[in-house]
Amino acid sequence: MILPITIYGNPILKKEAENISPDYPNLEQLIADMFETMYHARGCGLAAPQIGKSINVFVIDTTEMEEDENAIPIKKAFINAEIIAFSGKDELFCEGCLSVPGINEDVLRKSTIKIAYYDEKFQHHIEDYSGMPARVIQHEFDHILGKTFIDRISPLKRTLLKSKLRDISAGKRETFYKVKPNK
Repeated sequence: MILPITIYGNPILKKEAENISPDYPNLEQLIADMFETMYHARGCGLAAPQIGKSINVFVIDTTEMEEDENAIPIKKAFINAEIIAFSGKDELFCEGCLSVPGINEDVLRKSTIKIAYYDEKFQHHIEDYSGMPARVIQHEFDHILGKTFIDRISPLKRTLLKSKLRDISAGKRETFYKVKPNK
Protein backbone atom coordinates (compact mmCIF):
# COMPACT_ATOMS: atom_id res chain seq x y z
CA MET A 1 0.00 0.00 0.00
CA ILE A 2 1.30 3.45 -0.89
CA LEU A 3 1.43 5.60 2.23
CA PRO A 4 1.37 9.41 2.49
CA ILE A 5 4.75 11.00 3.16
CA THR A 6 5.19 13.30 6.13
CA ILE A 7 6.50 16.69 5.01
CA TYR A 8 8.91 19.21 6.46
CA GLY A 9 7.47 21.06 9.44
CA ASN A 10 5.80 18.02 11.01
CA PRO A 11 7.15 17.54 14.56
CA ILE A 12 7.69 13.79 14.03
CA LEU A 13 10.58 14.62 11.69
CA LYS A 14 12.36 16.33 14.61
CA LYS A 15 11.79 13.49 17.09
CA GLU A 16 14.34 10.75 17.73
CA ALA A 17 12.82 7.41 16.71
CA GLU A 18 12.48 4.46 19.08
CA ASN A 19 13.86 0.95 18.64
CA ILE A 20 11.36 -1.82 18.13
CA SER A 21 11.12 -5.47 19.18
CA PRO A 22 10.78 -8.49 16.88
CA ASP A 23 7.07 -8.68 17.71
CA TYR A 24 6.30 -5.20 16.34
CA PRO A 25 2.83 -5.56 14.76
CA ASN A 26 2.73 -6.14 10.99
CA LEU A 27 6.42 -5.32 10.52
CA GLU A 28 6.73 -7.34 7.31
CA GLN A 29 3.79 -5.48 5.77
CA LEU A 30 5.11 -2.12 6.99
CA ILE A 31 8.46 -2.76 5.27
CA ALA A 32 6.72 -3.83 2.05
CA ASP A 33 4.57 -0.68 2.19
CA MET A 34 7.65 1.47 2.78
CA PHE A 35 9.38 0.03 -0.31
CA GLU A 36 6.22 0.50 -2.38
CA THR A 37 5.84 4.10 -1.15
CA MET A 38 9.52 4.85 -1.82
CA TYR A 39 9.35 3.47 -5.37
CA HIS A 40 6.11 5.32 -6.11
CA ALA A 41 7.69 8.60 -5.00
CA ARG A 42 10.87 7.81 -6.99
CA GLY A 43 13.07 7.83 -3.91
CA CYS A 44 16.10 5.72 -3.02
CA GLY A 45 15.39 5.61 0.71
CA LEU A 46 12.54 6.07 3.16
CA ALA A 47 12.55 6.17 6.96
CA ALA A 48 9.58 5.33 9.18
CA PRO A 49 9.28 8.91 10.53
CA GLN A 50 8.62 9.97 6.93
CA ILE A 51 5.42 7.95 7.01
CA GLY A 52 4.42 9.15 10.46
CA LYS A 53 5.91 6.36 12.58
CA SER A 54 8.59 7.31 15.09
CA ILE A 55 10.37 3.96 14.96
CA ASN A 56 13.92 3.02 13.97
CA VAL A 57 13.18 1.45 10.60
CA PHE A 58 14.30 2.54 7.15
CA VAL A 59 14.61 1.05 3.69
CA ILE A 60 17.00 1.84 0.86
CA ASP A 61 17.51 0.79 -2.75
CA THR A 62 20.51 2.29 -4.54
CA THR A 63 20.04 0.29 -7.74
CA GLU A 64 19.07 3.30 -9.87
CA MET A 65 21.71 5.59 -8.35
CA GLU A 66 24.93 3.71 -8.89
CA GLU A 67 27.18 5.40 -11.43
CA ASP A 68 30.13 3.10 -10.81
CA GLU A 69 29.58 -0.07 -12.84
CA ASN A 70 31.65 -2.03 -10.30
CA ALA A 71 29.51 -0.91 -7.36
CA ILE A 72 27.08 -3.35 -5.84
CA PRO A 73 23.62 -1.84 -5.41
CA ILE A 74 22.00 -2.25 -2.01
CA LYS A 75 18.31 -3.00 -1.41
CA LYS A 76 17.65 -3.56 2.28
CA ALA A 77 15.57 -2.84 5.32
CA PHE A 78 17.40 -1.59 8.41
CA ILE A 79 15.84 -2.02 11.86
CA ASN A 80 17.21 -0.56 15.11
CA ALA A 81 20.15 0.76 13.15
CA GLU A 82 23.13 2.46 14.73
CA ILE A 83 26.04 3.92 12.80
CA ILE A 84 29.03 2.91 14.90
CA ALA A 85 31.85 4.46 12.84
CA PHE A 86 32.39 7.10 10.17
CA SER A 87 35.58 7.12 8.10
CA GLY A 88 37.00 8.06 4.73
CA LYS A 89 36.88 11.38 2.98
CA ASP A 90 34.35 14.14 3.48
CA GLU A 91 32.35 14.27 0.25
CA LEU A 92 29.83 16.82 -1.03
CA PHE A 93 26.78 15.58 -2.92
CA CYS A 94 23.54 17.27 -3.89
CA GLU A 95 20.78 15.62 -1.83
CA GLY A 96 17.03 15.86 -1.88
CA CYS A 97 14.37 14.35 0.34
CA LEU A 98 10.82 13.13 -0.18
CA SER A 99 9.84 15.05 2.97
CA VAL A 100 11.36 18.27 1.60
CA PRO A 101 9.99 18.27 -1.97
CA GLY A 102 11.58 20.51 -4.57
CA ILE A 103 14.71 21.41 -2.60
CA ASN A 104 18.15 19.97 -3.31
CA GLU A 105 21.35 21.11 -1.62
CA ASP A 106 24.95 20.00 -1.28
CA VAL A 107 25.52 18.01 1.91
CA LEU A 108 28.90 16.98 3.31
CA ARG A 109 29.09 13.37 4.54
CA LYS A 110 31.79 10.80 5.23
CA SER A 111 32.45 8.34 2.40
CA THR A 112 32.44 5.17 4.56
CA ILE A 113 30.40 3.96 7.52
CA LYS A 114 30.11 0.93 9.76
CA ILE A 115 26.52 0.19 10.79
CA ALA A 116 24.94 -2.29 13.17
CA TYR A 117 21.32 -3.22 12.44
CA TYR A 118 18.73 -5.97 12.29
CA ASP A 119 17.17 -7.14 9.04
CA GLU A 120 13.46 -7.88 8.63
CA LYS A 121 13.97 -11.37 10.10
CA PHE A 122 15.67 -9.75 13.12
CA GLN A 123 19.06 -11.17 12.24
CA HIS A 124 21.84 -8.91 13.55
CA HIS A 125 24.44 -7.50 11.13
CA ILE A 126 27.48 -5.26 11.36
CA GLU A 127 28.53 -4.08 7.91
CA ASP A 128 30.68 -1.49 6.18
CA TYR A 129 29.36 0.64 3.32
CA SER A 130 31.05 3.15 1.06
CA GLY A 131 30.02 5.47 -1.72
CA MET A 132 26.37 5.96 -2.57
CA PRO A 133 25.01 3.29 -0.19
CA ALA A 134 26.88 4.96 2.71
CA ARG A 135 25.41 8.35 1.76
CA VAL A 136 21.83 7.06 1.46
CA ILE A 137 22.12 5.17 4.77
CA GLN A 138 23.43 8.31 6.51
CA HIS A 139 20.57 10.38 5.05
CA GLU A 140 17.93 7.90 6.24
CA PHE A 141 19.62 7.40 9.60
CA ASP A 142 19.42 11.18 10.10
CA HIS A 143 15.63 10.78 10.01
CA ILE A 144 15.92 8.24 12.83
CA LEU A 145 17.84 10.87 14.82
CA GLY A 146 15.16 13.51 14.14
CA LYS A 147 17.12 15.36 11.46
CA THR A 148 16.66 16.21 7.80
CA PHE A 149 19.34 17.19 5.32
CA ILE A 150 18.24 20.80 5.89
CA ASP A 151 19.87 20.51 9.34
CA ARG A 152 23.18 19.74 7.61
CA ILE A 153 23.36 22.82 5.39
CA SER A 154 24.77 26.18 6.44
CA PRO A 155 22.63 28.63 8.43
CA LEU A 156 22.91 31.07 5.51
CA LYS A 157 21.47 28.53 3.06
CA ARG A 158 18.68 27.70 5.54
CA THR A 159 17.86 31.40 5.76
CA LEU A 160 17.78 31.68 1.97
CA LEU A 161 15.41 28.68 1.83
CA LYS A 162 13.15 29.94 4.62
CA SER A 163 10.20 30.93 2.40
CA LYS A 164 10.37 27.67 0.40
CA LEU A 165 10.50 25.65 3.62
CA ARG A 166 7.55 27.60 5.00
CA ASP A 167 5.59 26.82 1.80
CA ILE A 168 6.41 23.11 2.11
CA SER A 169 5.35 23.11 5.76
CA ALA A 170 2.09 24.85 4.83
CA GLY A 171 1.37 22.29 2.08
CA LYS A 172 1.83 24.82 -0.74
CA ARG A 173 4.42 22.74 -2.60
CA GLU A 174 2.82 20.30 -5.03
CA THR A 175 4.12 16.76 -5.42
CA PHE A 176 3.11 13.88 -7.65
CA TYR A 177 3.06 11.62 -4.61
CA LYS A 178 0.68 11.69 -1.67
CA VAL A 179 1.79 13.74 1.34
CA LYS A 180 0.37 13.98 4.82
CA PRO A 181 -0.46 17.65 5.47
CA ASN A 182 0.89 19.30 8.61
CA LYS A 183 -1.76 20.35 11.11
